[in-house]
Amino acid sequence: MKVTFLGSGTSTGVPVPTCDCAVCRSDDPRDSRLRPSIVMEWNGVSILVDTSTDLRQQALRHRLARVDAVLYTHPHADHILGVDELRLYNWRQRGPVVVYGSRRTLDALKRTFWYVFDPDETAGTRPLLDPRVIETPFELHGVNVVPVPVLHGRHEIFGYRVGRFAYLTDVSAIPEASYPLLEGLDLLVISALRPRPHPMHLSLEQSLNEAARIGANRTLLTHMSHEMPHREISGTLPETVELAYDGLVVEVTHA
Repeated sequence: MKVTFLGSGTSTGVPVPTCDCAVCRSDDPRDSRLRPSIVMEWNGVSILVDTSTDLRQQALRHRLARVDAVLYTHPHADHILGVDELRLYNWRQRGPVVVYGSRRTLDALKRTFWYVFDPDETAGTRPLLDPRVIETPFELHGVNVVPVPVLHGRHEIFGYRVGRFAYLTDVSAIPEASYPLLEGLDLLVISALRPRPHPMHLSLEQSLNEAARIGANRTLLTHMSHEMPHREISGTLPETVELAYDGLVVEVTHA
């Protein structure tokens, strides 16, 4: 399975409008971060995790030719506002895109994008979606997908495990019951907003502590703010931990 980082930034992206800090002015391309999303590809299918605000730009940059399904982590703006771009894949693929998420997430998607689910709206002017509520592991194009409950502030959201790979974004804490779902990973992707504490997100130190407890062979940090200079932070990390960056491609087993 190929995993491509479409965006490794936080909700503002990096550079941040109005900011003149060193990271926002950086000439290191790894410091330029679109809103968070990945695409997983196996056996000719392409599965998005979230439809970020920057989906159009990400699709053009990475020549994303098809979207067979979307796994939604939660309904905050930076993770859903690109949903209208799925129209293009409806036209190309001649059918709806299946979207998976918790009931809370899909209900919020229906409220925010009411016109998408309104039967009186004209087809062709709205994306065609096939929403499916998930609570437990399910099969997706021949592969087992495991929703992993994590906390984002006081809300429970989903990360996802596919084979020996797990993607956890916007995490503030991991419930004890979720740790067994994260055993035996080759690759863990987990959010690390900034060095300073934040009420809704793990700090860098907290993310490193979680990575050490989970014990994946390799950990990549994502959902990073402009307080995370790539070159500087990279030099302080444990041997098995790295910062992700937009355009990074990794191969992992989905079996």
